[in-house]
This record gives sequence, C-alpha cells and structure tokens, in this order.
Amino acid sequence: MKHKALQSTLENNFKKMVNNDQKIKSAYLLVSSKKLNLYLNIAQGKTGKEAAHIDQPIHLASVGKLFTATLISILAEKRQLNFNDPISKFLDSQLMNGLHLYKGKDYSNQITIKHLLQQTSGLYDVFYDLLNKISTDSSFKPTTREAIIWGKNNLKPVSIPGKKHHYTDTNYYLLGLIIESITQKPFHQVMHELIFEPLDLKHAYLHGFSQPKIKSAHPPANLYIEDMNLLAIKNLYQIDYAGGSIMAPLAEYLIFMQALVNGKLIQKETLNQMISDDIAMGFPTIGFRYGYSIWKPVLLPLILPKKYACWGCVGVTGAFMFYHQHTDSYIIGTFNDFSYRGKALQFMISKVIKELLKYN
Repeated sequence: MKHKALQSTLENNFKKMVNNDQKIKSAYLLVSSKKLNLYLNIAQGKTGKEAAHIDQPIHLASVGKLFTATLISILAEKRQLNFNDPISKFLDSQLMNGLHLYKGKDYSNQITIKHLLQQTSGLYDVFYDLLNKISTDSSFKPTTREAIIWGKNNLKPVSIPGKKHHYTDTNYYLLGLIIESITQKPFHQVMHELIFEPLDLKHAYLHGFSQPKIKSAHPPANLYIEDMNLLAIKNLYQIDYAGGSIMAPLAEYLIFMQALVNGKLIQKETLNQMISDDIAMGFPTIGFRYGYSIWKPVLLPLILPKKYACWGCVGVTGAFMFYHQHTDSYIIGTFNDFSYRGKALQFMISKVIKELLKYN
C-alpha cells in the first residue's frame, strides 16, 4: 500500500503545480522505481484542443544532448575517437579557421572533444540569436553548419578553451558534425542505428530530420518560450539538431535512461567518466556540476545531503531526465515552458525526490 500512497502524493504535487499556473499549456511526469514498486506516468493540459496524453511525442529540449554525448561515447568505445582528440582532427578548414579567436589569439586548434562535451570550449552560443532571426525572417534558413559559421562571423568567444564552463548549443552542433565526419552518415541516421533501433524505440525520432518507426496517434506536445511555440517555427529544427532534437513519449526516454544506467549502451566505466569528469556551473538556487552533458546537484550536508545524489540532463523548457541512486528511481518530465527552466529542477528535488526518500 505504501507505493499507492507515494504515487498519489507525487501525482497530487504535480497536478497542483500545473493547475496553479496558467503559463503551463501541457506538462508530463514519469517516475519509475522497481525498488519502491512505483510506476507513475501522467499528462496534464492540452496540445491545441486535444488533451495531453502520455503517448504524445515530447521534445525535452537539451535533454537530447545526453543522447548526443552517448553517441560520442559509443564511438570512443569503438576507438573511432578519443575524448582528448582535438576537434580539428575531424572538422574541415572552413569550419575550423577562425572558429575561436579570443583577445587576438586563435585557440581553434586547442579545442578538444572533451571541451565540447563538458561545455568548456569557451565558444559562443548561436541558438538564441538565430532563434530571434529565424522567428522574424522566414527566408532565413541556415543549416547547422551555416549556423556555426554565422556564429563565427557575428559572435565572440567568452574564454580560453578549458578554463571555465559556458553552456552553449554550438558545442553540441560541432559534436553532431564530428559524428557525421566519423561515420560518414547523417547525424539522425546514426542516432537511429546506434540508439533507437537497438533499444526498440518505435516512436522516437529527431524533430525535422527523421520519422519514427511507428507514428503516434497523438500530436507532438508544444513547447514555449513566452507565447512562442518553438515546434511551430519553420527552419528552427536546423539549429536544434545535436543540441536536443529528440522526440519521443516519456516511456521511451525511460528505456534509454535504464539502458544507459545498466550498461546496455556503453560500459559502466565510460558512463562513470561522463558523470565524474565534471566542472562547476552556475545555476539559480541550486548549485550544479556538469560532466559530459550530465548535471549533478552539489550536495551540502544540511541543505542537500548525500541521499539526494542524482544525475541526469536538463532542458530549458522545464524538462528533466534524472536517475536517483538512493531509491533506484528514474524521474523524467517537462512543463514545456521556458519560465520553468529553474522551477522544474526545484520541483524534481523538493516534490519528487524528497517524497521518494520518505518511502524508501
């Protein structure tokens, strides 16, 4: 009976948060723990006139970066790359020339794959500048490659490679191009071949780039920055790409996370490196460290003790996908709104993990 009380509490916490905020158009939460005999998968709100449904394809924004980092790790285990390789080993001169000019010095050839994974390259973030440009000019249709070159010509690096954490989609665009360079296949094809197909993710696809094996009977859930539905913006998918274009129902994100945790995609030693090779990052209210696309909250004895230890990935539209070690739980969800980029993490820790610990 304990698991039923826990499920009821989690469901009530989620519904209360959604129903009390008119900004939230639709929201989704999945919590799974064999240890606690718990499986909760719920949807609230609407997509247009249709009620939110747990089987909808959902875009978890930058949570997709963990899929990209996993592809890189798979290639590393195949010895097709090394995390410490310079990116110039895989990218052509048109991309590399002048990529990282900082205070009069060219650091382009010093950027490594690890710098991209760890968000320490010091490069600029092209996403928001191009989002503004694309949303106001329908004739502007940059490819991912053109987006990077646009950034090189219009934006400036923020630091020397390896010196500090600076979160930018540009790093993950470059990782996508490295994957294409090594495999000689489009990024989306590699994603399907190395992750979706082995895990039998029938409904997963990359927004704007591919189609699922089986199309959902439900429309994709919208996601918003203010009142702008990002999925409705034509050409935006080109600057989503390896930075987070995964679409799937939450149940298939769960399959991916379980496979990652249990060594079915990469060796546990490789995953441990992705988690532990980290750097401090600034984030509102809760401190985090960042590994290879992996977020970990900083644990403090009185504020956030060790039993809260978890790791996962975050999306700017209030999306999260985490594994909580102490209760062997997977917590995946989204509020599909930019205003929840910080509040979603607070919800996960204070309204989900805290409750899980009570029933452990």
